Amino acid sequence: MTTPVEISPVPGARSGPDALCVVSWVEEHLDDLAGGLGSLRRDAAVLQAWGRRLAETFRAGGRVLAAGNGGSAAEAQHLTAELVGRFLAERRPLSALCLSAETSSLTALVNDYGADEMFARQVQAHGRTGDVLVLLSTSGRSPNVLAAAARAKECGITVWALTGPPGSPLAEIADEAFCVDATSTAAVQEVHLMAVHAICAAVDAELLRDGPPVGPRPGTGVRPAPRPGLLEGSVVVPR
Repeated sequence: MTTPVEISPVPGARSGPDALCVVSWVEEHLDDLAGGLGSLRRDAAVLQAWGRRLAETFRAGGRVLAAGNGGSAAEAQHLTAELVGRFLAERRPLSALCLSAETSSLTALVNDYGADEMFARQVQAHGRTGDVLVLLSTSGRSPNVLAAAARAKECGITVWALTGPPGSPLAEIADEAFCVDATSTAAVQEVHLMAVHAICAAVDAELLRDGPPVGPRPGTGVRPAPRPGLLEGSVVVPR
């Protein structure tokens, strides 16, 4: 007979019969997420403007750098993957580098210079004047993210922040910030992912003005087919 495993509650977490009730968690999470989605609706025009400005950066030969910790690191890598690949429409690959995915560089920098330099030194190495650094942090207080923002400003790199509620140090130091009015890390991260997708949709829509990509997909001799749906402006119209 299998011995039941007792699950110890997280310090500070709610106790009692509802402590591990997923249904209650989902209801509370959806309420919190609704506030975060309000931020997305409120600032949708800001995200569209960011996408258009990123398209101009790419047209000028610039690059996007992105970084974050934990779940925010995954979302930073998601952003750069969509830019190097594609999101909604076929287009040329775009230069985007996720600093939190450079594992050998990260471990070397933490070992030699300390955790605060793990992103900042990469910003100094890879960034150039006119590039854009996108930093994701639910708290807006991570020392290594703040150090990266400060280094980027020294190098003439534009800093955009995706954070939690307004008033964080990262939102203050960044050139512009998208702040999510939600209390939980999970809700903030989920809205950040939607914001990442919105930015990528805006980039694709703007670059479509340049016409279709020239030539076949490298190595195949075949022009790739677009994903289902056709972009008109920033709206996806199903075929």
